[in-house]
Formats: sequence, structure tokens, C-alpha cells
Amino acid sequence: MNATKQTSIFYKIFSLLSVVRGYNILVLIAAQYLAAIFIFSSKNSLKSVLFDWHLLYLVMASVCAVAAGYIINNFYDAKADRINKPIKTNLDNYVRQETKLSLYFFLNFLGFFFGWLVSWRAALFFSGYIFCIWFYSHKLKKYPFIGLLSATILTILPFFVVFVHYKNFSKIIFVHAFFLFLVIMIRELIKDLENIKGAIANNYNTFTIKYGEQKTKRFAILLLFLTLIPVVFLLINPAISGMKYYFYMAMVTLMYVGFSLVKYTQTNQYRKLHNILKILLLIGVFSLIFIDTSLLLEKVIDKL
Repeated sequence: MNATKQTSIFYKIFSLLSVVRGYNILVLIAAQYLAAIFIFSSKNSLKSVLFDWHLLYLVMASVCAVAAGYIINNFYDAKADRINKPIKTNLDNYVRQETKLSLYFFLNFLGFFFGWLVSWRAALFFSGYIFCIWFYSHKLKKYPFIGLLSATILTILPFFVVFVHYKNFSKIIFVHAFFLFLVIMIRELIKDLENIKGAIANNYNTFTIKYGEQKTKRFAILLLFLTLIPVVFLLINPAISGMKYYFYMAMVTLMYVGFSLVKYTQTNQYRKLHNILKILLLIGVFSLIFIDTSLLLEKVIDKL
């Protein structure tokens, strides 16, 4: 294989990873497993979680469905992305559209198949999830509030699968989920502000297009205030143990986002806030290991 062909294959692989957002997929896998180990099945041993084949199939089904969702979203947003993300678009276009769509259908089939290995109910759930992602990309994202709500719910749903799998219905999980819901919705609003030019070009009636920048900011700031409710509840709950430091940091970060949102007006400034919230969510994923330090000692360190 000559150097030119090797370079071409490398760029195509990198392009596909960009389209399916390989970084987000890795975070999703880590989040589902860490949530399973430290929240949803805290009484089970590390080995029993890691060798739970049904959990593995559910994670794989989630990964395939989400990756396929990124592909179909990329397909419908091609025109807007040329304006909002020109560099990423050039990289994504290194692979032909036909190849992306073929991979989209294949990943959806795999998502259904892995769900079927768990149960017909799981297969039905992932069939519905796959359809909802397509319907969101094709129709719902063009509408202001429905698009915003749909994007937030679709982001959280993969964790709902693991939650149901372990049948852990504790209050702390619901409160944590409410916090994530609010932060993700704030991130989606800021993403609307960031991508307003592409939305206009694509004739999308997003929240920002419909209500304007100032009302979008006010709504985002209202949601930022609402995050204090789950944060305060979690901080006074001794069950979160060392993860309380994450929520202290989250309060400071969200206040900074709120103050910045008032004065920011440029696309690159909104992108900065969007990235801050992504990092906050990422840190939250890995902070799950501190939700009970005794579990960390018992499940991980003592096994080394």
C-alpha cells in the first residue's frame, strides 16, 4: 500500500469519526458505565457490572443509535454547517454522502440487533429512539420549543436505558437527571445563539430565530437559576459524598455562564460558553466515581 493510499484511508477514517463525533461516543460509553457502577448498581460488584452482557448490549445499542443520529443530523444540516462549521464540514465531506447514509442504515440495524439481544422491549425502545432521532433531524429541530425540548430529551434517553435495566428508582437519581436536563437545555439554547446564521440560511425556525437573542438569553438565565434547586438538594444530601465538590464548581461555572451571557453578543463568545458547558458535563461524568468514595475503594482500588 503506497503512502498516498494510506493517507487517503487515514483521512476517511478521521472524517467518519468527525461525522459520528467519536469523542462524544467515547464520553457516552464512559458515562453509561460509570453511572452503572457508581449510581444505578452501587450494591453490585465491579466484576458483575463489567461482565453484565445485557448492559454491554444496551451500551452498544446506544452507541450505534447515537452515532447514526449524528450522521443523519449531519446530512440534514449540511447547508447550515457550511456556514456555522466550515472547517468541520470540509473534513466531514472527505467521505461521500452515499457512504455516510449506508453507514447510517447499518448502525441503525446494529442498534436494533443489540437491543434485541437484551429483549424485544429493548429492541422496540431503540426502534422508537432511532425514529425519534430521524424525526428530530428532519422536522422537529426546525421548530422553536419542540426542537429544544426534543434535543434535550434525546440526549438524556441513553441513560434512561441503563436506569431501567437496573430498576434503581432512588430520589437522588431523579434529581441528578433534572440537573442534567436543565444544563443540557441551557447548552442547546446557547448552541442556537451560536448557530443563528446557519439556521437562517437553512430556514430553521429555532428558539433564537422565533424569539430573538434577548429572550433566548433571558430564558437561559431563568434555567440557570432553576439549576440551583437540584444542586442545593444534592449538596445537602450526604449520599453524594465527594461529588459535592463538583456541584460547588458547577454553581460557580453556571454563574459565570449567566453573567457572560448577559454581555456576550458574538458567535465565538457563544461558542466559548457552549464549550464550557460541554466541559462541565464531561467533568460531571468522571466525577461520578466520587459519589461514594467507599465504593471507589471497594470496587476499584482494593481490586488492584
